[in-house]
Amino acid sequence: MDEAFIYQILAIVSEIPKGKVASYKQIAELSGHDKNARLVGRILSHASYYGKYPCHRVVSQSGRLVPHWDEQKELLLEEGIEFKKNDHVDMKKYQWKV
Repeated sequence: MDEAFIYQILAIVSEIPKGKVASYKQIAELSGHDKNARLVGRILSHASYYGKYPCHRVVSQSGRLVPHWDEQKELLLEEGIEFKKNDHVDMKKYQWKV
């Protein structure tokens, strides 16, 4: 995988402010690679190899959290993000507006 692309994705993620979330699709679009939302997810699953990034602020387009990553919800709650009854983030309220 192209390291320049990896660092581009991580740079975008590092700009997401506390109390906001972005979707994988949104990150892909901001990087100029609109069709690569899944690749964004793959990069973020290995982000710890490149340093510390706020990957917990990236969710699916519907606001769904990463499966089997219980800490993600706790980290978002600490930042003041509230959840809908289905445990999804309210994207209308908390999505990062660039």
